[in-house]
Amino acid sequence: MLEKTKARVTEERSAKATPLKDGDVRALLAAVDEVVIAKGKKAASRSAREVVLDDLRGPTGNYRAPMLRVGRRLLVGFHPEALADLLGS
Repeated sequence: MLEKTKARVTEERSAKATPLKDGDVRALLAAVDEVVIAKGKKAASRSAREVVLDDLRGPTGNYRAPMLRVGRRLLVGFHPEALADLLGS
């Protein structure tokens, strides 16, 4: 999908090799206005100000992956339709 939309990846990091720390996620939330949280087959959009760190964690306690930031929007977790919307395809 990234190739199809010609999206450019500026930073990539392995969630297993270098997991996100709370400070990293707080910085991401401060840089966006909207967060789309994908859990299973559902995706919900919320204001970044309303989101707490636990909203972004999966059942294991780790942060959901992938996290994709496009402009002032952040997608947390995988959801094909939300990803397509985020990338504008």
